[in-house]
Amino acid sequence: MGVVPLTEARYIAVAVVARPHGVAGELRLTVYNLDSDLLLGKPQLRLRFIDGTLRPLRMNAVRRVPGAMLVRLESVTSRDAAEAMRGAIVEVPRSALGSPAAGEFFHCDLEGCDVYHGDLFGRVERVLSYPTCDALLIERPDGAKLEVPITDAFVARIDVDDRRIELANLPE
Repeated sequence: MGVVPLTEARYIAVAVVARPHGVAGELRLTVYNLDSDLLLGKPQLRLRFIDGTLRPLRMNAVRRVPGAMLVRLESVTSRDAAEAMRGAIVEVPRSALGSPAAGEFFHCDLEGCDVYHGDLFGRVERVLSYPTCDALLIERPDGAKLEVPITDAFVARIDVDDRRIELANLPE
């Protein structure tokens, strides 16, 4: 399990192509955070297709519609071309997210962090969001997985720069 550095080359998934919209190649995106204005700034992006293929593209236009965003991508000019994008994951460079406010962090920055409970306990595979709290999904060195709520009762310290999380307690 290698640690992924916080670099320009690191991409973060922000949406998925739901379907074509109209006949001129416009795409309807299901955006993971509808409150975010990130895509309105037309950041650099790439599409990750189901087969793993990556394709960098530029946005020519983007607009909000209820429950989604509609985008026009450079070189996607027909409904057929848009249909070929269906299901692709829209990714932006991590740097496009900027910096979180003091004392806060982005979930994507916790992925890959080493977790300690005294000694090395495991590594964060991903962050799970539940209605009452978020939780770290930690992969142990033996491959076992454990969910730990991100609350003061369980997490003593998060240091994104050092890629280190210290646990106060373990769930039973």
